[in-house]
Amino acid sequence: MQATIWDLAHVAHVELFTPKLEESTRFFTEIMGMSISDVKNDSVYLRAYDDYEHHTLKLTAHKHAGMKHFAWRAKSQEALMRRVAAIEKSGYGIGWNDGDLGHGPAYTFQSPSGHLTEIYFETEKYKAVGSNISALKNTASKFPARGINVRRIDHLNLFAKDVRAFRDFQMENLGGILTETIVDNAIDLNPKAVWFLVNSKSYDLAVTEDHLGMNNRFHHVTYAVNSREEVLIAADICLENGIFIETGPHKHTIQQTFFLYVYEPGGNRIEIANTTARLVLDPDYETIVWTQEERKKGQAWGLATVSSFHTKGTPMPEELID
Repeated sequence: MQATIWDLAHVAHVELFTPKLEESTRFFTEIMGMSISDVKNDSVYLRAYDDYEHHTLKLTAHKHAGMKHFAWRAKSQEALMRRVAAIEKSGYGIGWNDGDLGHGPAYTFQSPSGHLTEIYFETEKYKAVGSNISALKNTASKFPARGINVRRIDHLNLFAKDVRAFRDFQMENLGGILTETIVDNAIDLNPKAVWFLVNSKSYDLAVTEDHLGMNNRFHHVTYAVNSREEVLIAADICLENGIFIETGPHKHTIQQTFFLYVYEPGGNRIEIANTTARLVLDPDYETIVWTQEERKKGQAWGLATVSSFHTKGTPMPEELID
């Protein structure tokens, strides 16, 4: 049995395209309760109040919604170089860049699904000043008391045409543990969805099959709140502000996340969730396998999985037609 690779610390940030930069920025600041770290050219950098890095979300003006890239932070400079060496051998490497606001040099690569990805170690840790300093020294900045008050970035979900190829690339070159998976059936274990952890949190990245047969599409990014009650309040806030609610509040069967899915004005799906239900502390943890037949039962308390979960991603096919 191959030893687990523990070189990734966590999902660091996501860069989302939006055709409505001003409206998307207002959603993330006024509705989600995030703060602007910086603005550069056609991009706005944001963070939740307990994110320790300069930013976890970068919004960039573009003709359609979608994800430009996401980034992993490595656990050390040595860990970074080990992962870069593995990625280069895989044939998916692109090369180094000088970094961006808030972080140092990053190695860029493309996953088998076409998603542009970075990995880096050097980072600018946020330092609160003045009225942004929390009374709790172990919190990155003051509780904003604004909108949903999301606390931190939690995880990312991507669409892929070939989930098996993504799974194998992740496990062989980036590491972590496959915590849960959905397969065709108990005999044919062809993966339809996978969830990866790289720390004790039950997952940082999920990859699900794109039923439109496309690659390089974005499903959602999740920001965590402190309790289930705050997810319920988030639903009321979205309702009162005309934000489209796709599904929830409810409890996922997989990973037991208490969730709410909405769409920001630019068209990207956003999840607000309480994700503290499961930690994986077992050193020889075995992947939980679900069949598609089992998943037809819906979410934990019976809510049916909405059909748009399998097809609605950004960009949509019609947005790619010039």
